[in-house]
Amino acid sequence: MIFGFNTDVKHGDTIYHVQSEARENEKLLQTQVFVRGRCIGKKAISYAESALQPGFGDPQKEQQLREQHRLVLEAIKAGKLESVFDKAEGENLAAIKQLDVQWENAGSIHANRNLTMQLRVTESGAAVASARLTFRFARPDAPPFYTQAVTDSGGGAVISFEVEETALPDSSVMVQANHEGRTVTRKFALRKAD
Repeated sequence: MIFGFNTDVKHGDTIYHVQSEARENEKLLQTQVFVRGRCIGKKAISYAESALQPGFGDPQKEQQLREQHRLVLEAIKAGKLESVFDKAEGENLAAIKQLDVQWENAGSIHANRNLTMQLRVTESGAAVASARLTFRFARPDAPPFYTQAVTDSGGGAVISFEVEETALPDSSVMVQANHEGRTVTRKFALRKAD
């Protein structure tokens, strides 16, 4: 029996397509996550040992796959998708270069009426120079503010713009990094310091 699940789920401004299926030949239950048609990660578990147990069949496989699919959907909604992806070496997916954006100064970004963000773009852990960053600062009481930057030789970039600290609660910054046809988007929520 061939079965699977497909679900679109939105987190921030990104729509994730989650596809889960039983891969009978490999005895795997696999969930893949796509953004704009590109696979960004997967989670797979083997059911080879379970298949040897009496009473294990399609209903049990379907239940395990349904639970794995639900787990990935919940991770997306919680903003913790990376935590559920497989990290296995030798996977074909690991050979695909993927961009990442890290927020270097998340603990201290607002001073003297300015919001300053230090970001670093990496690809498979290595710094990416000349990546184009587009920032969208959104807050409930004003139109969005956009700015751009390009990363330096160490993969770093800094943006700074004037904003009152009282405007930070309920605000967010969306950062999109582009480099040689690859794109990654991250959304960061802001809050007033305690």
